[in-house]
Amino acid sequence: MAFACTIPAIPTVQQDDATLRITRWDFAPGAVTGWHEHGWPYFVVMLVAGTLRVHDGEKVGETALAAGQAYSRPAGIRHDVMNGSDHPIAFVEIEVKQPGALVTL
Repeated sequence: MAFACTIPAIPTVQQDDATLRITRWDFAPGAVTGWHEHGWPYFVVMLVAGTLRVHDGEKVGETALAAGQAYSRPAGIRHDVMNGSDHPIAFVEIEVKQPGALVTL
């Protein structure tokens, strides 16, 4: 089950290779990603402070996040994300396709 909304969030893929997919997501107020599932673990970094409404198929949660705030989730997460703010928001999503291939310094 997804949000009943016709305003799509706008994804801009910044990098997509064998190791990572990095996507910037821009949301008008009320915009949604659409129902989807993550095949890899991922991180989200907020570029603009705002409220994310997340539908998991059964319930809707709401979280206020500050600009620069980040969180991570494991693979297999199914959800729809909506901008619950009264202003545009954006975040960068980093999906890790091959965690073992990442180089740490």
